[in-house]
Amino acid sequence: MVTNEFQMFQDHQRSNWVRLRTLVLLRWFAIAGQIIAILVAVGVYQLQFEVGPSILAVGASIAANLYFTTLYPENKRLSEREATLMLAFDVVQLAILLYLTGGLHNPFALLLLAPVTIAATVLHLRSTVLLCCLAILLINLLSQWSVPMLNASGMELALPPLFLFGFWIALMTGVVFLSIYARLVTTEMHVMSDALLATQLALAREQKLTDLGGVVAAAAHELGTPLATIKLVSSELIEELEEMPELREDAELIRSQADRCRDILLSMGRAGKEDLHLRQAPLETVVREAAEPHLDRGKSVVFSVAPTGDDDLRQPVIFRRPEIVHGLRNLIQNAVDFADTRVEIDSTWTSNTVTIRIEDDGMGFPQSIIARIGDPFVGRRRTQDDRQKRPGYEGMGLGLFIAKTLLERSGARLSFSNSGANEQGGAMVVVEWPRAMIEPAGVEALGENVPIRA
Repeated sequence: MVTNEFQMFQDHQRSNWVRLRTLVLLRWFAIAGQIIAILVAVGVYQLQFEVGPSILAVGASIAANLYFTTLYPENKRLSEREATLMLAFDVVQLAILLYLTGGLHNPFALLLLAPVTIAATVLHLRSTVLLCCLAILLINLLSQWSVPMLNASGMELALPPLFLFGFWIALMTGVVFLSIYARLVTTEMHVMSDALLATQLALAREQKLTDLGGVVAAAAHELGTPLATIKLVSSELIEELEEMPELREDAELIRSQADRCRDILLSMGRAGKEDLHLRQAPLETVVREAAEPHLDRGKSVVFSVAPTGDDDLRQPVIFRRPEIVHGLRNLIQNAVDFADTRVEIDSTWTSNTVTIRIEDDGMGFPQSIIARIGDPFVGRRRTQDDRQKRPGYEGMGLGLFIAKTLLERSGARLSFSNSGANEQGGAMVVVEWPRAMIEPAGVEALGENVPIRA
């Protein structure tokens, strides 16, 4: 599997995701908007408010941006603490500006939601909660205290109490709702992204193993003749060196090392056979290859291979694709992990479909998650016994997600259910392909094995 590679990626979560340039650019947009709002309010509508302190509040944001752009490179990635402080500064600066321009009577108070929403998408939960609490505190303060804003005739611009109360409720609700909404959506996107990355790593690893098997098998084929020659010549030398013990020992060593090289190449080439045979294989061969790593784990794995119904069809020869082998291997691994004593793997086919059914005699899928099987990170071990059975697994559902994604990529349809074969109801997974998706259009000649050349 891809545990180590994926763990290295997963350890880098939500940290150093945001570039300084991004927040600085967003702040420049906010500064431009604040300056335009002040100029329009004074020049067009002749509104009366604390213009000088308001300009100073905007100037504080300008100074902060100039400080960061001068001190740090544009491609700097912000740490969790740095991003939190920058967003907190934006909330406080906007709250001060609102205090000087009417408080919650100013419709631009809605902009307090922006930094909180950004925090919910890029920061950890603790930092997001802190910023939400800060925003809620400032909203409550602004609802009670602010410098009034007057129109050209000196009349205070204020909302009716009922509208002010409604606006306060809307802001409070918006802070909480938008934070939760943004965080849930972002978390879901990142979970799916991480799971898809793990799927790509799994497929790439399986492809490398397939390619390696072909290279090793071809190397074993090519080296067979010179190794046989070395063994033959060394055997003749042993017979001729009966009266020369020292040289005879050297010849025996050469023969034993030639045998050792042969055995190593044979063991390394088991997965590949001949490189050209890696492209396609009978259905039973592919299923057994997928199950091979899990045949000696203390559970009985029973294979059944037969056409469906009365169809007297020859067993299909299917493409031996890495995604098919790895996907089936994950499903079989899951069945063996949770089986009590027995796993049944039935391979059937008709003139139009190829079906593989994997069933175990374990406890089955929990009813609470059976509708969500195949989503990443949804699985949970239900009891302490389950944790003892699979101590190396966190039970996040990633294996089933990888299997489902890879097999669906090959054209398969998967269904998950509980078979009811025993009192508990073992788990059952059915994988079905249209034959045209995984079966070669015709029987192709394998061609000539090409020697490996340096």
